Amino acid sequence: MLVSMKDILQHAHKHNYAVMAVNSINMEMARAVISAAEEEHSPIIVQMGPGQIGKHAHLTEIVPLVKELAERASIPVALNLDHGGKLEDMVTAIHNGFTSLMIDASSYPYEENVKRTSVVCALAHPHGICVEAELGHVGQAADGDNSKVDLYTNVEEAKKFVEDTGCDALAVAIGTAHGDYPKGYVPELNFERLAELKKALAMPLVLHGGSGSGEENIRKAVAGGINKINVCTDAFHAAKNAMLEKLEVKPNADYLELCMTAEAAVKQFVKEYIRMIGSNNQYFYGESVSTGNE
Repeated sequence: MLVSMKDILQHAHKHNYAVMAVNSINMEMARAVISAAEEEHSPIIVQMGPGQIGKHAHLTEIVPLVKELAERASIPVALNLDHGGKLEDMVTAIHNGFTSLMIDASSYPYEENVKRTSVVCALAHPHGICVEAELGHVGQAADGDNSKVDLYTNVEEAKKFVEDTGCDALAVAIGTAHGDYPKGYVPELNFERLAELKKALAMPLVLHGGSGSGEENIRKAVAGGINKINVCTDAFHAAKNAMLEKLEVKPNADYLELCMTAEAAVKQFVKEYIRMIGSNNQYFYGESVSTGNE
């Protein structure tokens, strides 16, 4: 069930829900994410960025693992390159069997963004690989980029961008940012801009920087037309916090137990998030849907 992200997102776009795209950098995270999605009858996107690949999620090990887990699953699984920048990174992802590429040229002027995105689409589409692009710029929470209105996606520019590039999904900037926000801070999202973008583009839209944005914001974003939500920081926190809590109650817990604890925590986090964004039971085959209380 390793499939193109395009098919997953088109279904989400048509039925007005969102799909998690979880940065998964090892066996425990990939297994937790896919098993959570399967239990919730939800599509899922496993992804990793070039930096994560270089540091830890080496493609020679992680890609065969994700493919094996996807083959066993009864729900659609996509493998996405997150925030690809260098052309060689995207070519390597194509050669290694990724089913989606996210080309992030959002920090460049419009013309250069179009040029780079168009090249990636020309390389990926003949292989049936989905291409996600970004217009506007979702920056870093630590730099306060979420509140910089000049970075938000322009509606008319977005329409032209999609026509000029042929991208399959568009990441939009409406007030989120990557990484951790200051403690207690919840970003203010521009839902009016989101509604304008959805109406003008009528295509799958992506929210980057989903971590720490608050449940109310996430629910409203999905209702407003977001179909893919990138989650990294919150998933990492779920694993880390679970391990720290385990060590508090059991200081002599060994590495195996900590790995198992982290995997269980990520799985539970993903299951709850899936229900929040409405992708649960989208791929249920049968006359009735289990409530999980039997």
